[in-house]
Amino acid sequence: MKKILTTAALATCVLGVATTAMAGNKDRTGQAGATELLINPWGQSTGVFGLNTSHVKGIEALKTNIAGLAFVNKTEIGAAYSLYLKGSGVSVNNLGFAQKLGSNGGVVGVNIMAMNYGEITVTNYNNPEGNIGSYRPQFFNLQLGYAKAFSRNIYAGVAATFVSQQISNVKASGAAFEAGIQYVTGKRDNFHFGITLRNIGTNMRFTGNGFSLENAAAENESYTLNTLTPSEKFEMPTYLNFGVAYDFYLDENTVAAASDEQKIEAVKPKHRVTAMANFTSNSFNNDFLGLGAEYSFKEMFMVRGAYRYEKNIGTENSTTMFTGISAGATVQQRIGEKGPMLAIDYSYRPTQRPANGVHVFSLRFMR
Repeated sequence: MKKILTTAALATCVLGVATTAMAGNKDRTGQAGATELLINPWGQSTGVFGLNTSHVKGIEALKTNIAGLAFVNKTEIGAAYSLYLKGSGVSVNNLGFAQKLGSNGGVVGVNIMAMNYGEITVTNYNNPEGNIGSYRPQFFNLQLGYAKAFSRNIYAGVAATFVSQQISNVKASGAAFEAGIQYVTGKRDNFHFGITLRNIGTNMRFTGNGFSLENAAAENESYTLNTLTPSEKFEMPTYLNFGVAYDFYLDENTVAAASDEQKIEAVKPKHRVTAMANFTSNSFNNDFLGLGAEYSFKEMFMVRGAYRYEKNIGTENSTTMFTGISAGATVQQRIGEKGPMLAIDYSYRPTQRPANGVHVFSLRFMR
């Protein structure tokens, strides 16, 4: 009862903060900053457009629903690479690590994400064609998270993300926070519910020499004036996510003759289909509504797909580059009898303008 009350209190806190965070109107669409916080760099969850809020597990939970981090058995390490709009030169590099703290402890996780925009030519008023050098923008996120199983059915977690953006003469930094809950029930723990509130954070402001301008002084004067134009603060892209999912075991009737819990755990079906639904309430973007499914064979090979809808998607008034469709696959196998589990994930999300799509590859080791 104490564990249930603790989790209920956390859920109430999440929903309470969410009520305030979601109070904004859609007239503010596009006015948030640090929108790289909305990017999911992992290949497994992007195969369903992040609709697996209710049942995501492991290090991918750091970018979807932090509560799923509690499912790490011992240690998990992963790396991911995203190719954004092939030919644009934009990519995302990502590293993740999670470690369980003792047999009854929680799980801590770290995620490092950096965006690569390549080299950009420096231009100014006197040199509009460039030829005066180049620079590399640096967008960097460091996330620290903790999650714990409060019972066999209830999991919860919290995380904080440090955000840094800078070019050669302008920079901004801030911090964002998140919390999430997952609830699991059913004969084979096959019903999942999840809720997460992400990117509640500090305001950010760009500062630096890039906002200063050297002006000529009045005629016959021997000095110049240096003026600094301050920039406006901007908020984080806060959003609230709800998700449900249900696991259908297609061959369950042929392998489970007994009904007692011990035999149910011992005999596992080979074929699983997970249906999922998700709703996202965004503070600064259109809301999302999505449906997805994943098929698994012996938990060794998985294929998945989803569709995420938002207002005006697919029209000339669309505010997203995506078409709403996503697809992906995973192959995983244990190395040796007692070695780590190796998983390779891939996902693809087609885009409208330009129509080059987003490819995500990830590699994960689990013990």
